[in-house]
This record gives sequence, structure tokens and C-alpha cells, in this order.
Amino acid sequence: MKDIIKIGIPSKGRLRKDVLKIFNKNKLKLVSERGKRDLFGSIKEKPNIQIIYLHARQIIERLSDKSLDIGFSGLDLLKESEINFQRNIKIFKKYPYGQATLVVAIPDDFIDIYSMSDLEEVAFEFKEKKNRRIRVSTKYPNLTREFFYNKGVTQFSIVKSIGSTEIEPFTGGCELITDITSTGSTLAANNLRIINDGYILNSELCMFIGKNSFKNKGIKNLAKLLSTKY
Repeated sequence: MKDIIKIGIPSKGRLRKDVLKIFNKNKLKLVSERGKRDLFGSIKEKPNIQIIYLHARQIIERLSDKSLDIGFSGLDLLKESEINFQRNIKIFKKYPYGQATLVVAIPDDFIDIYSMSDLEEVAFEFKEKKNRRIRVSTKYPNLTREFFYNKGVTQFSIVKSIGSTEIEPFTGGCELITDITSTGSTLAANNLRIINDGYILNSELCMFIGKNSFKNKGIKNLAKLLSTKY
């Protein structure tokens, strides 16, 4: 029997739906014995392929440690991951799905902050008056830290968000946030606005291949097939 090719697909959410569309359009029928909640699956008439449903962040980790050959996830999650992970992963295809932007957003009542340079000034004043750094809540600490430093903002501290980031400034958890958004409507609905030059990263759904797996002709051919119709 040929070596098993392992493919990671997001276990839930919009990215999962988009990936399933790609398989369907390429006439690859996904099968799961226990239904939609099954964490493992296969492709009909292709016994050498195993489907594994994982959290989108886990897919990046499993590609890096070589326990997946191909994985579908967001570009934002690759760029947020450790550099050592990124070195082990190749971006094979970017799709016009899952498009969103990681942004810096502040409560509407911060009327004196419209740019990252404004934020830099306010952060210094905040430190002097309150004797602590302005707090940024985010699920993307690495990208946020790098972006802020590149913009000259140094007087801040990261608060890792594990829930709805948008609510954090209004519950005393932070002063501002960075978050991923498709249209900005959720931020606006929660009385947050995007800083004018606070656009950190444009993201979309990608097909990734572990660099070690990229040497395998069968894996490359399968990846090419999944790149044709979407």
C-alpha cells in the first residue's frame, strides 16, 4: 500500500466550509464514518489519503512537525506562528476565500487617536499619568508586537485574548485591541474603530505543504489538483 497522505482541514467555521467547496468542485468526495463530528475522514476511492479535522491553528503546528503533509488554514495563523514553524511550511496556493484583515482598533471615545503616531504619544502620556503601559488585547501577540515596534510604539503591554476580543476594552481588560475582521462591521457594532494606518496583515485561506512533504511527487500532484477549481 502506498504511504498515507495526511491532509488537515479546519474542524469548524467558515474556513471549513470553504475548504469543502474546493474538494467538491474537484469531485473529491469526503467521507466520514461518524458524520460531521468525526475528526477523521477519507476521500472516496482514494484509500491512501487520510483527512484530519483540526483547529486551524493546530494545522500549522502539525504541518511543521511533519504529522500532516497538506493543510488548509489562514495566512494570518501561519504568520502568527513561531519562525521555526514557518521555516518548515510552504505556501502552495492562496484562495479567494476567508479574506480578512488584522487591524488595530480603539473605542470610539478615544477622540485623540487616529494614527499609530497618535497612539505612540498617548501611550507615553498614559505611562506617565497611570504608571503602567497601555494594554492591547489580542489573539495575535507576535504580529501585534512586531507591527507596533515597526510603527515606533513601544510603551504597551500585550494581554492575550481567549474569548471575544471586542468586549475587552469595555470590561477593564485593556485600552485597545488588535483583531481579525472581514468588513469591520462587528468592530463598529461594538463601538470600536480602526486606526487609520492600523492595518497589520491581509489574510486569506491558503493551502500549505510541509517542506519535507513537498519532495513527494504524489503530494505535489494532489496539491496541484486542489489548486485548479475553487
